[in-house]
Amino acid sequence: MTKTYDLLAIGAGSGGLSVAQRAAEHGARCAIAEVHPGALGGTCVNRGCVPKKVMWFAAEIARCISDAPAYGFAVAPAACDFAALRARRDEYVHGINGWYRTYLADSDIDLLAGAARFVDSHTVEVGGERYRAGHVVIATGGAPVVPDLPGAELGITSDGFFEMESLPRRVAVVGAGYIAVELAGILNALGSDVTLLLRHEQFLRSFDAMLRETLMEEMVNSGVTVVPKSQAASIRAATDGTLDLICAGGEILPGLDRLIWAIGRRPNSAGLGLEVAGVALDEHGFIPVDDFQNTNVPGVYALGDITGRAALTPVAIAAGRRLADRLFGGRPERRLPYENIPTAVFSHPPIGTVGLTEEQARATHGDAVKVYQSCFKPMYYAPMEAGHQACMKLVTVGAHEKIVGCHIIGPGADEMLQGFAVAIRMGATKADFDDTVAIHPTSAEELVTMR
Repeated sequence: MTKTYDLLAIGAGSGGLSVAQRAAEHGARCAIAEVHPGALGGTCVNRGCVPKKVMWFAAEIARCISDAPAYGFAVAPAACDFAALRARRDEYVHGINGWYRTYLADSDIDLLAGAARFVDSHTVEVGGERYRAGHVVIATGGAPVVPDLPGAELGITSDGFFEMESLPRRVAVVGAGYIAVELAGILNALGSDVTLLLRHEQFLRSFDAMLRETLMEEMVNSGVTVVPKSQAASIRAATDGTLDLICAGGEILPGLDRLIWAIGRRPNSAGLGLEVAGVALDEHGFIPVDDFQNTNVPGVYALGDITGRAALTPVAIAAGRRLADRLFGGRPERRLPYENIPTAVFSHPPIGTVGLTEEQARATHGDAVKVYQSCFKPMYYAPMEAGHQACMKLVTVGAHEKIVGCHIIGPGADEMLQGFAVAIRMGATKADFDDTVAIHPTSAEELVTMR
């Protein structure tokens, strides 16, 4: 007999968990199908945001140790015990996995262990059993891309980064997105010799120019070797167990202990039987959705990275909760607006950004754009000769100078942006910022004192 639910989510990552949790709160009978039931939470919890942030904190502590003498502490540099760091990081992640299992059980949400495949648009088969639901949500996320190059399998992806048992002595990171710069920064701070290879001239090309240019300077000053306009061609294993990376121009980067591919992510849409359900895919394998997360099939929805829109954990969570509110909470117009989504890059120094870049604003609004920008040395570095620079930019439009973009790079940028993102989403103007009393002495006060 086919068991019936009100809502069935495929994938127990941020999106699937959130839509089922909120739907259950509204009284819906819910289930989640997950091919890896021991690793609830998806990429973010197991191979992304959460363990990455732990590693970023470790990298920051390494920098603090090197800064300590400037503040009068006789702290000797010490190598990171990578095995101990990994053990504590993984213990934390496993605790989150266990919390999710308990939460699902307490919420009467059934966890269906196994790969899910559509039998028809509202029936899914998992582990040889069939389940039917009035509403089916596809939230299977994505996976790192490995290029089709000779020897590419000798490298690892961000997944493999979290499986490393020791800190590599010499490592190359191939990629230009936020994952590439984050992994390169973490490894450099922990003591690896890092080379970052970019296919084009710049990394973070969709970000505001101020952010990417400042970060480039800071990473180079911190010891990362950045090689622009370099394209990997093949990889070979050397007799001493290291790797040689051969570039398209003939250049060779020899003696690598690790090669990390960070060239993008592909959607996990294969093997779901979407063709049986009639769910459309785009040319890249993503599932197109409208503003309400609807696919082309009534009663079938998609959210999170599988849609190819704003691949961020909080976006998947917000979209899932709003979808459940719409379907079961009596709020038919509830949806997630995809404008003004704040995000952080855990680089060194970190980045916080929301809204339009200066380039985007000028392309849309032309001469109505006015930009305020400030760069300075944060007070933390006052006792030191060197230190990361902080830069901030406000992009405004119109006679009232409505703020349409806020871009920050520097210590604390990741934390300070959240509150400013609320203000910008509410329509704040430059005058509103100017009328806000500054908190002194902080870096954040620069955003309300810019002239």
